[in-house]
Amino acid sequence: MAGKPKPMSQIKQLIILNRQGNGVKTIARILDVSKNTVKTYLFKLDKLLTGKRAEKVTIETLLSLDEPELYTLFHPGNPSYKDSRYDYFKANLEHYQKELEKIGVTRVLLWEEYRQSNPDGYSYSQFCFHLDQQQAAKGKNTMVLDHKPAEKLYIDFAGKTIPYIDRETGEVIACQLFVACLPYSDYAFAMAVPSQSVSDFLYALSRCLEDLGGVPQLLVPDNLKAAVIKADRYEPDINQALEDFANHYRTAVLPARVRKPQDKALVENQVKILYSRVYAKLRNMQFFDITSLNQAIKLKVKAHNQTRMQKKPYCREEKFMADEKALLTDLPEDRFELRSYSMLKVAKNNHIYLSADKHYYSVPHTLMGNKVKVVYSRSMVYIYHDGKKVAVHTRNFKHGAYSTVKEHLCSHHQHYRDRSPDYYRNLSAKISKVLYEYVCLLFEQKRYPEQLYRSCDGLLALARKSDTEVLEKACKTAMENGIFSYKFIKNIIENHMEDESVQNNIATLPKHQNVRGKSYYSNQQSINFK
Repeated sequence: MAGKPKPMSQIKQLIILNRQGNGVKTIARILDVSKNTVKTYLFKLDKLLTGKRAEKVTIETLLSLDEPELYTLFHPGNPSYKDSRYDYFKANLEHYQKELEKIGVTRVLLWEEYRQSNPDGYSYSQFCFHLDQQQAAKGKNTMVLDHKPAEKLYIDFAGKTIPYIDRETGEVIACQLFVACLPYSDYAFAMAVPSQSVSDFLYALSRCLEDLGGVPQLLVPDNLKAAVIKADRYEPDINQALEDFANHYRTAVLPARVRKPQDKALVENQVKILYSRVYAKLRNMQFFDITSLNQAIKLKVKAHNQTRMQKKPYCREEKFMADEKALLTDLPEDRFELRSYSMLKVAKNNHIYLSADKHYYSVPHTLMGNKVKVVYSRSMVYIYHDGKKVAVHTRNFKHGAYSTVKEHLCSHHQHYRDRSPDYYRNLSAKISKVLYEYVCLLFEQKRYPEQLYRSCDGLLALARKSDTEVLEKACKTAMENGIFSYKFIKNIIENHMEDESVQNNIATLPKHQNVRGKSYYSNQQSINFK
């Protein structure tokens, strides 16, 4: 537990996890601390609970203490009997063990180097004693594991690829072989996928669960980073993706340790067996697409599962059907969709730009300028703010386009989007029958409807400010004269001319002979051409 003491909030988590029955490795993985740190704090916890103060100290008491009080219990001070020489030796132990593996390096040579760097250190006999103790503790003993039915599914990729031939180009396409097995029955599943990418990995895993007809309690994959060959800015981290997958299927993930093949020895052994029962038997066959390749693999794996196991009176399939299949939990109704995550800022037009789609999606206008979390699958886009879902869109791959929900816009923008001839007809009908008639005639003009929207907005504004009777008289006057203009209605109302006849006030020219006519302009045109 070298270094700074751990925060007491983390120690409380350690106490809770230990009370729940979790082991040292599990606690260390969850809290992201070393196993030695966990062991040290569990040892101190045991001393607190079984020591002289055991009657006063309980788990609940420790969890209820404030952090400074809890700190004094776990860190009362370094014991005076602690030998600093062992701390130095322990800090360099890994170095000594690695050096001993090199050619020509002996314990004497290591001890001499040790005393040069630490003159007050152990004698040679003590140095060798502690090395022997560590080697004994590190001894690679084996044990027989008792696996429970339907508890775990081991997952891995075979080290060697399996190919098919592209029918059009003749190119040999190397595929990855996904392998999984249930350790209790040793029932196996395998299929070829284009790569070890996140999407291919999870697709194969979903097909595996469908083949089993249920879901085990735990998924035990290889080191998760091994499932990613090439990073992609649009693909989620494999850890996040697999957690989403496990949550969808109501199971848990227990990753194998890095470079610890013994954690999943059965699936490693399955890979070796499949090399002879799948790879070798298909070596002289040609496949021209991955579908036909997988059909052949499925037949070979089925034969493998139905082959009688050595020293046992049953095959893998019989054991699986008899003891495991009924214990698997039910599959969900729908397949898992890979989800990606992104933090984006809402623009002033209350849309976010999802670069994966090159598309804009609307967000409630109250969130303009805020950052939102965007979660998107193959078919849907979900937008969250402060843990609340604020928008849902069907995913759209049209570049540069907008997906907008009307309710996300402010009232002004909603009004702008809602405008249409029917929209204005309905509003005017609620105010006056005459106004409705005038608006209907207005839209019969040979002008594009959107050019008349501002005129309608002006008429509605006049309706709010003016007396309805005055407005109706003005509209009737305008209709009598065939004039359809907001300004005309406005002038009549402002000048109080609603009771006057506009036709009588229109000045007309008297009849006269000074009219050039069509022939005049025809002659002028011919003169110009000459």
